[in-house]
Amino acid sequence: MRAIRFDEFGGPEVLRLVEAKVPEPGPGEVSVDVAYVGVNFADLKARSAGYRVGSLPFVPGLELSGRVRAVGDGVAGIAVGQEVAAMTEGGAYADVAVAPAATVFSLPAGMSLRTAATLPTVLPTAHALIHEVGRLQPGESVLVQGAAGGVGTVAGQLARLAGAGAVYGVVSSQAKAEYARAHGYDDAFLTDTFATDVLRATGGRGVDLVLDPVGGETLRHGLEALALFGRLVSYGNASGDAAWQVGQNELYPRARSVSGFSILGLAADDPAALRAIADRALSLAIGGEVELPVTAEFALEEAASAHRLMESRTSTGKLLLKAG
Repeated sequence: MRAIRFDEFGGPEVLRLVEAKVPEPGPGEVSVDVAYVGVNFADLKARSAGYRVGSLPFVPGLELSGRVRAVGDGVAGIAVGQEVAAMTEGGAYADVAVAPAATVFSLPAGMSLRTAATLPTVLPTAHALIHEVGRLQPGESVLVQGAAGGVGTVAGQLARLAGAGAVYGVVSSQAKAEYARAHGYDDAFLTDTFATDVLRATGGRGVDLVLDPVGGETLRHGLEALALFGRLVSYGNASGDAAWQVGQNELYPRARSVSGFSILGLAADDPAALRAIADRALSLAIGGEVELPVTAEFALEEAASAHRLMESRTSTGKLLLKAG
């Protein structure tokens, strides 16, 4: 089978198309003939900095759609030939991938494999950020960093469905601001000025919830944009800055709180909890209440081009690789 692999860390050029042995599922696992693969920022971090890479060589890819090829011992309720979406622990950039059965989801009637590939990590992540971790209440306001990306696109729609009083986004360009406004955001601010813009838009009050995948100074500015009793959820460190620390000086005066979330961490530590969140989240996509536009599609062998586009910070929505 074909696979996209890197043997060393570096830029997109280290991604190579290779012939690899078809993987077989172990106990509690499922192998899938891959149709589409979702491209995520975590894939770029794996390639460039070894994020969640146990050893080299490594085949990246955390989410896919396709048809079940084989099931391992102890797997029930999943049949060969069934159309599914799945989260993996790596290895999705290939014609065949293996995933834990707990993170394999049957597709409802009418959902295409192309659409399904956009959902396994993004939609449960956004749902957890808004609901399970962020606990957004009707009438509250929310600020979402990376509002034009995959998670950001869905988070804005989920916040609106949850009855948010105002939904604001942070983006890196005016073109992305227009995209965000078309997908549920009341307004979108540029990265360099968002803290000031948020306070202006809220009459100095700030927002009730901030969702931050960036870290570093961006996170600190997000804290400054919180209202009294405001909450910030950190779910990434795209900035690559040193691990941040926050303490009494930042939290006590306005009773702010900070929490964290990792979809990959939850998948490893408590797959049952992840499945419950995913079921709630996917029901919204099935009902057409939430959508994630595919804005670019590449052949599997063009994975390096997909990474270059995502790294350019000009992409919006979801990027896919077509394997099948």
